[in-house]
Amino acid sequence: MQNKTRQPRTLREYITLFLTGIGMGAADSVPGVSGGTVAFVRGIYADLLNAIKSVNVDLLKLVLKLDFKGIMNHVPWRFLITLGAGILTAIFTLARLVSYLMENQRVFLFAFFFGLVMASAVAVGGKLKKWSILNIVALLAGAAAAFIIVGMIPAERDHQPLTLFLSGFVAIMAMILPGISGSSILLILGQYEYILNSVRDFNLLPVAILGLGCVFGIMIFSRILSWLLNRYPQVTIAVLIGFVIGSLRAVWPWQSESTVTVEGIAETVRTAVMPEFASGEFVIALVICLIGFLIVTLIDHLESHDNPLLRLVWKPHRAEYVHPAEQN
Repeated sequence: MQNKTRQPRTLREYITLFLTGIGMGAADSVPGVSGGTVAFVRGIYADLLNAIKSVNVDLLKLVLKLDFKGIMNHVPWRFLITLGAGILTAIFTLARLVSYLMENQRVFLFAFFFGLVMASAVAVGGKLKKWSILNIVALLAGAAAAFIIVGMIPAERDHQPLTLFLSGFVAIMAMILPGISGSSILLILGQYEYILNSVRDFNLLPVAILGLGCVFGIMIFSRILSWLLNRYPQVTIAVLIGFVIGSLRAVWPWQSESTVTVEGIAETVRTAVMPEFASGEFVIALVICLIGFLIVTLIDHLESHDNPLLRLVWKPHRAEYVHPAEQN
C-alpha cells in the first residue's frame, strides 16, 4: 500500500477527483451504498486513507509553531479540498432528489444502486491476487457481518448532541469501508431521516455535530484500516469484498413492509421478496440495474485497465496498473 497521497495536477485529474467525490457523496446519501466502495473502485482508497492520516501529531506541532508552509506541505490539501467539494456538492444537491426517489420510486432507485454495488463487488474482487482458504473465509465472514448489520431493526433514538456525535463516530467507520453504508448505520441508529431532513432544510447544527463525530471517528479508524492493509493486505481486501457482497441485502429493490414494536414504538421493517418477473416494473428495474452495473464496470476498467469482466476483451495498450490497495 502506498504511503503518500497522489495529488491532482492537471485539470482532468481535478475534474475526475471532483466527480469521484460526487459519486461518494451520492452513494453515502442512500442506505446500503458505501462511498468507500466508490473510492476503492476508483483507485483512490489508499490516497484517501493517507490523506486522513496526515491529520496527526506532526500537523499539530506545525500548527503550534505557526509554520504555514510546513502545514501546506504536510497535508494534501488539493486532494482533500477537491474530493470534499464533490462530496458536499452531492450531499447538498441530491438530498431532495434522494428523499423523493426513496418515497416515490424506491424500486427503480434501489435497482440502480443494486447494479452499482454488484459491479463494485466484481471490480474489487479482481484486486485479490490469490483465492486461498484464508481469503475465502475472510470474504465469507465479511459478507456475513455486512448482511447481519444492514438487516438490523432501526432503533428509535433521541437527537441530542451527544447521540448525534456518537452516531457520526460510528457511521463514519462504515462510510469509509467498501460495502457497509454509513447511511445504513444512521438508519439503524434512528438518525438517518432526521439528518436527511436537516440537510434538505439547511438546518446545519445537527449536521455539524454529526460531522464532528465523523471527524474523530475517521481519524482513529483510518489508521487501524491503513495498518491492516499494510500488514495483511490480501486478507483485508477479502474482508472488504465480503462487506460489498453482504451489503447487497440493503439495496434489494423488492421489499415488503411490516410493522414491529420496539420499546413501545412502531417501526417499519422491510423484508426482501421476489419480484413479479412478468411485470413491466421488473423489466424496467432490470434495465436500470444493468445500466448501473455497466457504469461501474466501465469506470473501473478505464481507471485500472484490469476489470475482471472486460480485461478479456478490452486490453488498452498501457503499462499494467497496480491498485493502490495492493501496493507495498
